[in-house]
Amino acid sequence: MTESTVEGGATAPAAAATAVTAAQFRSLMSTFPSGVAIVTTSDLDGQPWGMTCSSVCSVAVEPPTLLICLRTGSPTLAAMLRRSTLAVNLLHARGKAAADLFASGTPHRFDRVRWSADGEAGGPHLIDDAHAIADCRITGTVSASDHTVVFGKVFRVEHLTADDRSPLLYGLRQYSSWSAV
Repeated sequence: MTESTVEGGATAPAAAATAVTAAQFRSLMSTFPSGVAIVTTSDLDGQPWGMTCSSVCSVAVEPPTLLICLRTGSPTLAAMLRRSTLAVNLLHARGKAAADLFASGTPHRFDRVRWSADGEAGGPHLIDDAHAIADCRITGTVSASDHTVVFGKVFRVEHLTADDRSPLLYGLRQYSSWSAV
């Protein structure tokens, strides 16, 4: 096996001769449970856009920053970039139907859920399905193959008074929840 030197003088194995397939990578990542969010925005004409996303991560506390990874061809991403704002709706355990709806290609998704948006919101708030929402201004993007990494500076956080604040999780190709104590 060939090794190469990495930062700090350590050695690492050289790249394998065979590449990891998409199916192998999906199988790997399915074993890493993640919280489920629906990211939303409104286009310049007020039309709401949104999609289910489990690629959400905190980046920094000062200033509070999230990153969200979205498929580059997504119409939701295009609307976000036009408006430069978004909302990250963190779903609670009873939000599975909304997660499925916003993961589908179903048109008129916002006609099937209860939502609100005020003039200050980064995007529509899914008030029946989220336990918390972060409104963000886009501060940058990075192209990553067929996805775009969006950095959002959080300018407002809202905790909803849902009866069940247990977060909705996705892993092993199924939904679950983590009971809040």
